[in-house]
Amino acid sequence: MSDEDHCTIVDATKPPRADGPPYAECVLCQKPTEYPESYRGITLCPVCEWQEAQRTACSG
Repeated sequence: MSDEDHCTIVDATKPPRADGPPYAECVLCQKPTEYPESYRGITLCPVCEWQEAQRTACSG
């Protein structure tokens, strides 16, 4: 197993981007996301998305 194998996220499906309002609320901070309000699932705003990626990134 290479170092990169354990860092790969297998099912990292993201919701589709919305063409316009209404936008879904971020599940962490309740700010508008880039995703449609009709999307069912976890949605994060760009800031929380970036922070979550930092938290879950491999540290080597």
